[in-house]
Amino acid sequence: MSDIAADYELQADRLRRLLKAKKTFEPAIELALDLHAVTHTGVVSGSSSPTFCDHVLEGLADEDYSVMPTEKDETIAWHLWHIARIEDLVSNLLIARQSQIFDDDWMDRMNVTVKDTGNVMSDSEIISFSRHVKKQELINYRNAVGCQTCAVIKSLTPSDLKRKPESEYLDRLVSEGGLLDRKGSVWLKDFWGSYTVTGLLLLPLTRHHMMHLPDSAAIKEFIKSGAVPFLKG
Repeated sequence: MSDIAADYELQADRLRRLLKAKKTFEPAIELALDLHAVTHTGVVSGSSSPTFCDHVLEGLADEDYSVMPTEKDETIAWHLWHIARIEDLVSNLLIARQSQIFDDDWMDRMNVTVKDTGNVMSDSEIISFSRHVKKQELINYRNAVGCQTCAVIKSLTPSDLKRKPESEYLDRLVSEGGLLDRKGSVWLKDFWGSYTVTGLLLLPLTRHHMMHLPDSAAIKEFIKSGAVPFLKG
């Protein structure tokens, strides 16, 4: 797992270099799609070979998604929700300037009552969310977001890369509940607003996933070890 993460960082650095020049735009987009694919299931990547994400999810029991190994950790369900919600908001609202995938139907399907990215959830809220969310529907939601992002990335032109998110769509992050009007959540509005499309490709849509999936893999290893968790849903 550590080798995969290390190679991913090397490729992310290569993507950063490719995105700097118009003449390398096409290989940059191809690499962005490849990096994105690694962090999603084969449903999104279209690959017959298991992805990094497939390996993380393989063999997990329903109750494994709500295990919090230590007070410094979250849960696998939270990690999947967090990266899916951020990708949905950034890809659709900020880059494509279109509606996010998440809606009332997805809320019902996943059996959730929250809309935001989960940044300010307490430990007890994370456990409750992780216990009640329908795991397969959470994965289905993330797959749907990933497939839509692929279309968004493929639609980009060189002139899009220097564009920053428009205020209308930044405001919708909060008005639609993706971000809460609380210090630990709303800061992302200004943070993402300072990025160009290039920056959004380099962090929320690619590297951000690899900041959380290895943590999920570590939780999986913790569960396999039989150690006693800090909290368990």
